[in-house]
Amino acid sequence: MTNRPLDVWVVDDDQSVRWVLEKALKQADMNTRSFERAEHLLEAIDEQQPDVLITDVRMPGMSGLALLDRLKTSYPDLPIIVITAHSDLENAVAAYKGGAFEYLPKPFDIDEAVDLVLKAARSAADSSTEPQTPTSIASMIGQAPAMQEVFRSIGRLSGSSMTVLITGESGTGKELVAQALHDHSPRAKKTFVALNTSAIAAELLESELFGHEKGAFTGADSRRIGRFEQADGGTLFLDEIGDMSPALQTRLLRVLAESEFYRVGGQTPIKVDVRVIAATNQDLARAVKESRFREDLFHRLNVIRINTPPLRQRREDIPLLLNHYLSEAAEELGSPAKSIDADAMDTLQSYTWPGNVRQLVNASRRLTVTAPGGVITAQDIPTDLGGSESDQKAAKEWTRMLASWAERQLREKHGPLLEQALPEFEKTLIEIAMARANGRRQEAAKLLGWGRNTLTRKMKALHID
Repeated sequence: MTNRPLDVWVVDDDQSVRWVLEKALKQADMNTRSFERAEHLLEAIDEQQPDVLITDVRMPGMSGLALLDRLKTSYPDLPIIVITAHSDLENAVAAYKGGAFEYLPKPFDIDEAVDLVLKAARSAADSSTEPQTPTSIASMIGQAPAMQEVFRSIGRLSGSSMTVLITGESGTGKELVAQALHDHSPRAKKTFVALNTSAIAAELLESELFGHEKGAFTGADSRRIGRFEQADGGTLFLDEIGDMSPALQTRLLRVLAESEFYRVGGQTPIKVDVRVIAATNQDLARAVKESRFREDLFHRLNVIRINTPPLRQRREDIPLLLNHYLSEAAEELGSPAKSIDADAMDTLQSYTWPGNVRQLVNASRRLTVTAPGGVITAQDIPTDLGGSESDQKAAKEWTRMLASWAERQLREKHGPLLEQALPEFEKTLIEIAMARANGRRQEAAKLLGWGRNTLTRKMKALHID
């Protein structure tokens, strides 16, 4: 790099973003030039090339990703930083696929953006760009900074077959990350094999991994192909690797070092080409110090590490996750998807979620079944998911009063219960929903779990103005 000021260009249709970046970059002694549309930049870049380009993804006309693709053909050495408010795995991986130097989700820290520009310029001067060639997109959800770092790691590793160690608490989605790493690798068209090593008895795990020959042990009536052979050419995901026995750790180390193994009872070495992705919820470095895990195997697995954050560290993602999995649960049950009111959402966002995303998925199924109506309220949240006992008591109190009323009506031999109760019940709920929705029928119908026409018909029948 020379001592001249860096030329940094910015493409973004948001004037406020351009202004903030221009001001920060000029304060850092950089020359800036801004464009509202990608087409305007293309007209200018033939005459002068910047040192670093910052571009938004979604813009009128040509998108940032299309611009990225166009520039990487004509200006392959130009470092490009992609920024976007739509920060999901699809955009992250697409950015790296196009050869972006880095991916920065909005809102971003302005000092981080300036540091990233300097880093990009140094990288271009050193000619040290990373090849990125991901293929398909896996389904992962997250806007939180911790999840954005996971997305970036997957993007950086696309095009690679490096060994990866995924760490994180149980239920944080380690297998989803492993699947995404496979889907974005050169092995994407080959087999992805997943095995939870802690779910198989220690005496059976060796045969499960490496297979066995006929007659190798009692009950081995035929040859069995193990998981390593099944994953040949593809990816083998070994979950809960920290629970593996010392003997199997030794065998696994040999496979990683030599790419060959023997089936149980076999005499012929089997050569394989397998990418291993391991995962654990344990502290393997501590396990090494306590002699519970081989140090050499740890270093073989710990080439690249990705940490999956617990749900309590990404609470801003909880509404996205809940709405997604409530829709999935409704589809499984063949029923309309339920929504969540503000109080219920606050309750669920405040909950600690010790079981992480796995617990949230199961909670979505549970609430889809147990919550009455089309809207989940705070009274529907059970205490083991952070619901208030007073809310639970209040929910039970009105049903107790209803039961008492029904018993009294039957004792006094009044008319059919439903003919008396239903009109009053519906009238009360309609009035509450209409009040909550400030008279907007469409919104009130949604709160009740009805269509707008049904609400209109009921209001007319019950003489509600």
